Amino acid sequence: MDHLSSLASNDERWLPEDASDPVFKALADTSRRLLLDALFAHDGQTLGELTAALPTMTRFGVMKHLRVLEGANLITTRRSGREKLHYLNAVPIRLVHDRWIGKYSEPWVGALAGLKAVLEDEGALMPPPRHVFQVYIRTTPDKLWQAITDPEFTQQFFHRSHVDSSWVPGERVAYYIDGVLAVDGKVLEADPPRRLVQTWVFVRDARYKADPPSRVTWEIEPVGDACKLTLLHDDFGYETVTFKSVGQGWPAVLSSLKSLLETGRGLEILA
Repeated sequence: MDHLSSLASNDERWLPEDASDPVFKALADTSRRLLLDALFAHDGQTLGELTAALPTMTRFGVMKHLRVLEGANLITTRRSGREKLHYLNAVPIRLVHDRWIGKYSEPWVGALAGLKAVLEDEGALMPPPRHVFQVYIRTTPDKLWQAITDPEFTQQFFHRSHVDSSWVPGERVAYYIDGVLAVDGKVLEADPPRRLVQTWVFVRDARYKADPPSRVTWEIEPVGDACKLTLLHDDFGYETVTFKSVGQGWPAVLSSLKSLLETGRGLEILA
């Protein structure tokens, strides 16, 4: 049985009253769940590679299912040369967890949100480790930019962290938790309210001491009355302790950011 069978069945009669939710509709099909399972096992796959996960289905049929999954924001895509790579987006699964599971189960169920995303680098012998997450937030680009860069906001959604930076390229960016430096870095690019790139180094925990700096990119794109926020965490070099840790952490942070901007309150798990 595939990993997501507990969330969906091929019989769409299981769907709750809000069946218009594209995430639930996408998960209601066995073939689409198998595609997600394939990406869970090995992320950053091409259409040709994913077709092998459904050997009895045509390439066109697989493309249709991938479009549904992308429309539900359960997968995201990026170009690498001439290839289009597909990878999991854990944020919608985290939101499903928060709404339907978190009230009734132990917090460890949140491990569902730890689905990692790896994007292959063209010509590389091994795919470089990377995480890519997307979330749609009903807000404006300016308000979203402010939430990401203003300490009054980060303290409400980002593990109570107080961010400190001028947000000028080349200048320092630091996150403090209870007055103690937790994350250190440098601003690489700043194009408000569209794109922010920074380095990332955990300094509070000795487990991360040997890890080189990684890179976090925030991309904001207006979509109707909402914004699509894409967070790319890459440049790890190899599967560091940081890489393994942030795969579980970012979905919760982004879900908390969405909650803060849409309801005025971040998630209690990150308060």
